[in-house]
Amino acid sequence: MTKRAGLLKDALTHLKPLMDDERISADARRRLSQPNRMVEVEIPLRMDDGSLEVFTGWRALYDNTRGPGKGGIRFHPNVTVDEVEALSFWMAVKCAVVDLPFGGAKGGVCVDPKQLSRLELERLSRGYIRALVDVIGPDRDIPAPDVNTNETIMGWMADEYRQAAGKHQRGVITGKPPGHGGSLGRTAATGRGALQVLNIWERRNGRGDHHPTLAVQGFGNAGFHFARLAHDAGYRVVAISDSRGAIYREEGLDPLPIWERKNQAKELSGQVYCEASVCSEVEVETLSNQELLALDVDVLVLAALENAVTEQNVETIRAKTVLEVANGPVNNAADRMLHERGVTVIPDVLANSGGVIVSHMEWVQNRMGDYWTETEIEQRLSARLGDQADLVFGRAVAEEESLRSAAYRQGIERIAMAMDGLGSERYFCGDTGN
Repeated sequence: MTKRAGLLKDALTHLKPLMDDERISADARRRLSQPNRMVEVEIPLRMDDGSLEVFTGWRALYDNTRGPGKGGIRFHPNVTVDEVEALSFWMAVKCAVVDLPFGGAKGGVCVDPKQLSRLELERLSRGYIRALVDVIGPDRDIPAPDVNTNETIMGWMADEYRQAAGKHQRGVITGKPPGHGGSLGRTAATGRGALQVLNIWERRNGRGDHHPTLAVQGFGNAGFHFARLAHDAGYRVVAISDSRGAIYREEGLDPLPIWERKNQAKELSGQVYCEASVCSEVEVETLSNQELLALDVDVLVLAALENAVTEQNVETIRAKTVLEVANGPVNNAADRMLHERGVTVIPDVLANSGGVIVSHMEWVQNRMGDYWTETEIEQRLSARLGDQADLVFGRAVAEEESLRSAAYRQGIERIAMAMDGLGSERYFCGDTGN
């Protein structure tokens, strides 16, 4: 396997247990050791004050054997080429785990979007698409929202592609606003899917009537919708955090008023209830992000960024189950240590696949020119995710391996089958049975 640096190197360690598996051909292992393509672009941006800034962006296509690339675009000041490559690898595995006809891709721009005006943000979003118009497309590589990007930004990007192509091609971007080809149910899909996977795992382990205590690290789109839906289903959400800190209340928190307050005041505080001009705030305890990770809860929900749990802080984790709603929030070393301690980690390539499942539905709707109701979307999401989660969980029990190993085997085997279907080394050396 080719040596890679940093985050991608850590991500590829999950392939090592498959190296001696005869079900995975040497050709497939070799091809999956590095991305197909990485494009780096410089995006000039005219600021509101008339000055010019230049931002670096990337788009990685890891593999497109099973279909066009699929993956989000993130705007973040710490985005790197290594991070984008690793995220595109996870996307390739994820799409195969839930049996979608997509490969894996990812994009990013190294920028702090909180420092941009909305007009600057629009110009940057459109500039990113102009720079990459030749490498994306509804049958080539299909972007979607990710960290610090949303349906409005996806709408700008789809519109910019329309202007460049000279025609509507709705399927080039998913996660768009409804009315511009966006699918109902897409915004909450990642959180909804993660909760479904957790529910299935709880029922399989005889805990269907027990609603665990939850601590949620990360209160962006995915973290909020997961927490809201979990609260509505009877789970006790005792802690929530964002990039600035965390709040804790043993009796539980209601995520919806906290979300509304956060969007108004731009800070995380207690839940607020108002009647006319009189408001009262429930008292909460403030914590650091590291203190939230160390809470004694049933389920620790990681919905922020990668490498939230590493060998440096894994010993502080006291939760019985870790649910990965973010991409790569537990590094490989910490994952092994948690497994040795008997902590269940429900892996990202299964747990957060609800978003890409509904993105696939949006892509299908765009192509057929007809749209499903939100109820139909949720039913289709539940059916696909339920079937694929049961396969992963069943495999983990049968093979006596971790949920992550089972999920990776499921995804990699499907990619390898597609690769080998066009011929492998064994085939070209004369073994017509393979």
